[in-house]
Amino acid sequence: MKQVDVQKLTHLYGSFVAVDGITFHINKGETLGLLGPNGAGKSTTIKMLTTLLPVTSGVAFIGGFNLHEESNRVREIIGYVPQLISADGELTGKENLTLSARLYGLTRKEIDGRIPEVLQFMGLEAWADTLVNRYSGGMIRRLEIAQACLHRPEVLFLDEPTVGLDPAARKTLWKYIEALRKEMGTTILLTTHDMDEADLLCDTIAFMYQGKIVAMDTPKQLKAALGSHATLDDVFILHTGSSIKETGDFYNVKQTRNTISQL
Repeated sequence: MKQVDVQKLTHLYGSFVAVDGITFHINKGETLGLLGPNGAGKSTTIKMLTTLLPVTSGVAFIGGFNLHEESNRVREIIGYVPQLISADGELTGKENLTLSARLYGLTRKEIDGRIPEVLQFMGLEAWADTLVNRYSGGMIRRLEIAQACLHRPEVLFLDEPTVGLDPAARKTLWKYIEALRKEMGTTILLTTHDMDEADLLCDTIAFMYQGKIVAMDTPKQLKAALGSHATLDDVFILHTGSSIKETGDFYNVKQTRNTISQL
């Protein structure tokens, strides 16, 4: 069953094409990763699908609801965690959750039941009454995901969920994201430029480059098409001619050239 169905979705900033006619779908309970460098159109795609940006052309259905014609219904069934910090550092974790719950329109009974539930699920019970400005980066991210899950969304959108986190915090967060899908059946769309993250978490990967989807399949199939020793970096380089990191340093230039020569 298609929980997210996107057809020829496009967004223009003036004359600049940020997202160029992309098409994909996500089945219920699966995770799709949009991978690409900064400026590829990943965040713009998420903002359209969460009703924060208008769709220039194309159509999308979230949980069967038309994104353009039934935007209010779409908002009721989705959760969204943006790149920028959304939690209030001057409030405790529990206070942040209470504020989010009220914004979602939950009843007092629902609030009293669900806040302890999400705190336990995200491993934050011991920090419920601590000001968020004392949390680590990984804890803040887990709190923000807890906020987005209070109303039990059918689809969760995560925009660069581990950006800026150290390797240990990143792996811890991966565990909780995977648990959302396996234990709660949440359908997830996440954006990232971290190949390891995508390989571990995603059922399907769509590589975005200059506003287009240039390749899409399971991580296993994407790599298998290039041989037994291929990596997702190799796949991206094949379809774009550049490394996803696009930092221009010696290591990435060398990696890109070596991969192209091997292919």
